[in-house]
Amino acid sequence: MTDGPGSIELRAGIQGSVRAGVRSINGHQVVSISIDGDLRSMTQADGLTISAACELARAKGHPVVGFVQSTGADVREGIIAAHGWGSAVRAMIKCSGIVPTVLVATGPIVSGPALMLGIADVVVMVEDAYAFVSGPAMVEQFTGLPVGHDELGGASVHATRSGVVTAVVADEDAAVELVSEILSYLPDSNSDLPPFRATADSVDRPCPELREIVPTNASGSYDVRHVIEAIADDQVITELRGQWAGNLITAFANVGGHAVGIVANQPQVLAGTLDIAASQKGARFVGLCDAFNIPLLTFVDTPGFQPGKDLEWRGMIRHGAQLAFAYARATVPRISITLRKSYGGAYIVMDSKTMGNDLAMAWPSAEIAVMGAKGAVEILHRTASAEERVEIETDYEARLLNPYVAAERGSIDMVIDPADTRRQIAEALDLLATKRERLPRRRHDNSPL
Repeated sequence: MTDGPGSIELRAGIQGSVRAGVRSINGHQVVSISIDGDLRSMTQADGLTISAACELARAKGHPVVGFVQSTGADVREGIIAAHGWGSAVRAMIKCSGIVPTVLVATGPIVSGPALMLGIADVVVMVEDAYAFVSGPAMVEQFTGLPVGHDELGGASVHATRSGVVTAVVADEDAAVELVSEILSYLPDSNSDLPPFRATADSVDRPCPELREIVPTNASGSYDVRHVIEAIADDQVITELRGQWAGNLITAFANVGGHAVGIVANQPQVLAGTLDIAASQKGARFVGLCDAFNIPLLTFVDTPGFQPGKDLEWRGMIRHGAQLAFAYARATVPRISITLRKSYGGAYIVMDSKTMGNDLAMAWPSAEIAVMGAKGAVEILHRTASAEERVEIETDYEARLLNPYVAAERGSIDMVIDPADTRRQIAEALDLLATKRERLPRRRHDNSPL
């Protein structure tokens, strides 16, 4: 991060732990916020400085990038310090969906200020940082179980279990590099289109390796990242929340110079089924892309929602609906490609035609149905012998488990050669570049949070 000719300071004469101003991060003009954890706590003045920075970002259309660590509101100021922190959070929330908000946790961030991490679009955490709302002492007091800082809210915990963190990096320099990389896909505000990145990688480049990537064995797995890399410009992708909910991949890439947000089932983890964490991860990412005019590309290979009593008790219905909700209200260009399995409710929520996508494609290996042949035969032909079931399953697969039936009924627009996937996507992105869709005016929707 550098101070250039256009750099300015905000509230420079105010004493406190927060410094703010307009800076350049590898060529990206941002409103920068820095919270110095060595000064221990945030005062009312600190909260007002953050609020002023967010207001400037909204007014000028600059991303907000914060480098934060804090022990919470200053207890010496009492409730007035909490009010200052509240004004900062409200200002950050007003930025949501208008300018990108990125926070880098450079050290401990605890108590109320930790909630800022949950508000930001992107959260990067250095390896030795930690964050929590209630600290180890309070946890032990209420539960009787001793716990350390790292076990309670260390970087690895938030990367793998809570989903708070987009990525974990070694130090602040690495964080700056990653933030710059992510900003390269995002517009400065929702009034702009994503940056176009010229490439020498021809959109007509065939991908013959994709013809062999799906195993002939219906239960075989493969790494869907190889599909994403094959179609991306220069085979470069930037994965977000890669350590959390591994059964769903979310990533940025460029195709033909166009920035795209990619959502893909990952057959290597839980067979690509959708669970609560994957639904939340996908919904949050779809919302981010829709807010900032980034086209969505969805690769589908899922046998359905993951079954389980624990999942149902924890709200699989409500959280699964989040993904459907996010896709259904998205107005950006949307392309889906079914690679293999696409069954039942998971077929619907993974940006099916019913959810309103602009173009639905499928590979010849695609199986689009209410359920697989084995499950269907067990329901429809319970009294059949084992030999009869094998014959019925084979017939079911031949008649219904192929993309051509779906194409005949209009739920698939094109069945394509996998080798042509990159070219077809690039052509679709060019076609949809001028898409404009407006939702009916209303105060706001009521997302199933």
